[in-house]
Amino acid sequence: MERPLVSIVMPVYNSEAFVAEALDSALAQDYEPFELIAVDDGSTDSSAAIVQSYPGVRYILQENSGPSAARNVGIEAARGEIVAFVDADDVVPSDKLSVQVGYLLEHPDAVCVLGRQHWMNPPEGLARDRVWGDLDGIPIMSMVVRRSVMLEIGGYAPEVLGPDGRYRATDLELLVRLREYGYKHVVLPEIVLHRRHHGGNLVAGHGLGPLPAASLKQKLDRERARRAALAHPQEQEQM
Repeated sequence: MERPLVSIVMPVYNSEAFVAEALDSALAQDYEPFELIAVDDGSTDSSAAIVQSYPGVRYILQENSGPSAARNVGIEAARGEIVAFVDADDVVPSDKLSVQVGYLLEHPDAVCVLGRQHWMNPPEGLARDRVWGDLDGIPIMSMVVRRSVMLEIGGYAPEVLGPDGRYRATDLELLVRLREYGYKHVVLPEIVLHRRHHGGNLVAGHGLGPLPAASLKQKLDRERARRAALAHPQEQEQM
């Protein structure tokens, strides 16, 4: 059976110290066929030159807008039926796609597959997941998902820019929207991501934890809008 093309999307921002290792691990996948799309979020270091030195990697440049915006650009540009994500400061095992895409192929009703993580140098203070026992729980960025579903739910919500000038991740909100649309995610027991802590991580220490207040408000607003539409269907049709 012909296997579907998988698009690996890698947001890149000032990652010159780590991006080569991330690219090497993504390109070493034992699954075929796949493409690798690197979306440069306005890097000011040598990240662009490093990425562009890799033949076959699709390079896209955008103004600095945060990694969620970069992932959404990659999803839009993807040619694959299935999308995976690798951050530019992490490393993935060579069987990541084989494991996660294999599950999707064996379970046509599944749309989103997560996996476990291993910390190369864990920061202090990480809690252990109560189910798996892993530090910081299940990483959302381990996700492999059907592209059509990502387009249907609107992709990643944009990060909130904090007072320190750094973007605050809102990727957990994506899983909430998946469930609102009737889709469930599956967690596999295999380790599919090796995380690196270097002090500048956007999402280090933010596994499947409580939903941020801003994302919770967005969820409640969507629920109110749906209830209003059900209560006044004729008004919605006239709008």
